[in-house]
Amino acid sequence: MAGDAKKLQPIIIKKVKKGGHAVHGGAWKIAYADFVTAMMAFFLLMWLLGSTSEGDKKGLSDFFNAPLKVAMQGGSGAGASDSILSGGGKDLTRSTGQAGRGSADDPLKKTMNEEKAKAEVAKQDSRRIAALKAKIDALITNNPKLNEYKSQIRMETTPDGLQIQIVDDQNRPMFDSGSALVKPYMREILREIGNALNGVENRISLAGHTDATPYGNGERGYSNWELSADRANSSRRELVASGMPDEKLARVVGLAASSLLEPATPAAPVNRRITITVMTREAEARLIGGAGATIVPTVAPALAESRPSPAPLQTDTKP
Repeated sequence: MAGDAKKLQPIIIKKVKKGGHAVHGGAWKIAYADFVTAMMAFFLLMWLLGSTSEGDKKGLSDFFNAPLKVAMQGGSGAGASDSILSGGGKDLTRSTGQAGRGSADDPLKKTMNEEKAKAEVAKQDSRRIAALKAKIDALITNNPKLNEYKSQIRMETTPDGLQIQIVDDQNRPMFDSGSALVKPYMREILREIGNALNGVENRISLAGHTDATPYGNGERGYSNWELSADRANSSRRELVASGMPDEKLARVVGLAASSLLEPATPAAPVNRRITITVMTREAEARLIGGAGATIVPTVAPALAESRPSPAPLQTDTKP
């Protein structure tokens, strides 16, 4: 019986199932796509660098180093080309790129840049002249000797620059009668003004003026033209004696009675004056024929004599 019971027991077979790997997410695909994109961009960059001319490479370098400077100067770089081929434009035989509309050779852009430069120079001149005017005003106010002659020193800002006029007075003439000999008080004024002008970058124009009264020795060829030129040159010597460099003077001229301060009264003492003009850059270029022109600060008598002669001799002396 025991043997039969053993035979009747069921046989149980256990099968062990091994667990599989968990399902992976898709993050690796994104990382792989980023890697492929980066490699494609890298190879594209290398291809572009290999096909770009040296001129365009320099333009790109300049743009990223100083983009504002390149834009204001109208410089050309990769943006001036309409093709990635060597030459960068329609003419494929060119090796350094062709200038486009933004080129510095563009006449319109060049004109605009010149206008901007002129405007900046004008602003600098305006600031310097305003500062100089304030400096001389303070000098006259604080100096008792100059303050005494304040009524004879006139200053105004003109399109040509700062104009300083030292005018004559009925009871206090600047020069001896009929000569270019500077009076002592006039010497003090000129030397103080010369000191004030010492640190100014702008160049100076110096002009002598007389009234309309004919010169007493006009029949010998010495007229108001020569007298005004000699007085301007005497004033120049005083300015230079004060320490102002002689080369700062752009011109020294005698204008006689051609530019009266009071045309209604041509014989008035105020018409006898010395005009010192601190010129703007634009006025210097216009008056002496170019910003870089060098003018010897002397007056040639032949130039004065070539101008119209004053009226025939009417008086015996000239103030």
